[in-house]
Amino acid sequence: MSATGSPTYPIQTTLPHASRLVMGCMGLGGGWDEHPISAADEKLAFSVIETALENGITFFDHADIYTFGKAETVFGRYLKHFPEQRQGLILQSKCAIKLPKPGQTGQYDCSKAAIIASVEASLARLATDYLDILLLHRPDPLMHIDEVAAAFELLAQQGKVRHFGVSNMGWAQLQLLQSALVQPLKVNQLEMSLSAHHWLDEGVMIGMPAGANKHFGYGTVEYCQLHKVQIQSWGSLAQGRYSPGYAGQTATEQAVSQLLQQLAAEYQCSSEAILLAWLMRHPAGIQPVIGSTNVTRIKACTQAPNILLNREHWYQLYVAARGVALP
Repeated sequence: MSATGSPTYPIQTTLPHASRLVMGCMGLGGGWDEHPISAADEKLAFSVIETALENGITFFDHADIYTFGKAETVFGRYLKHFPEQRQGLILQSKCAIKLPKPGQTGQYDCSKAAIIASVEASLARLATDYLDILLLHRPDPLMHIDEVAAAFELLAQQGKVRHFGVSNMGWAQLQLLQSALVQPLKVNQLEMSLSAHHWLDEGVMIGMPAGANKHFGYGTVEYCQLHKVQIQSWGSLAQGRYSPGYAGQTATEQAVSQLLQQLAAEYQCSSEAILLAWLMRHPAGIQPVIGSTNVTRIKACTQAPNILLNREHWYQLYVAARGVALP
């Protein structure tokens, strides 16, 4: 359902025919431990993948660290069972986070060797010859842009990665990295939700004393719009904090939850769809990542591309989530 007279959604997707929603695979493969993938883990993963595909989601987001590599492994098992599905999928993975091991410190590593080794391992786990997109997961303070460029160029020449992007980077980091690259960066994946609305506050509060601590990332959304970098939102469903019965819900979150339910009834859809539609209403053409492994919730989310919030409802949600009126 859309509001009469409202503009259509801005469509800005990384690749032609990419679905408007991305299925996040962080929860696949079992726990974040060394336990092997169980039959139940595999059954759940296959169910999540099939539910996504049946509801029009063909874009899947991975990372080398997700459940210690098991998320990619169990997805690879699915592709081994159904190899004909690979051609219709967009597979995205991420590298650069090094989880701490006994006696070591957790860190980020964007060196050429680390990037290439991560991609090789991800391809083996995913049972595929190539990634559609590779993202640098976090900004590495010790990153040398020429090393990253060399890694990207080699992977592209070898046909192992078709497109590149980043995650959790600000506009200045994007600009610096892009200066060394041949290919344009295609994606920036950022934390964005009705709860994590700092990316909006940065613009709304610019030049105001009350917003002096909000501007570290100011300009990132605009940079991505200007340079046609697809913004993907992680944490899109606000970690469930607006769901009825969420433990420790604040008064502000309760008010938002009630408003979401009211709007869901008005638009004849799920509250999850309203949450995602709020993100998608922004002119940047945000592509939400869904991290749930609950198939009912995944189906509820897939209603979002059919919902176009009107301006009043969009601002009602934003102001309710802020907990204070706009300046």
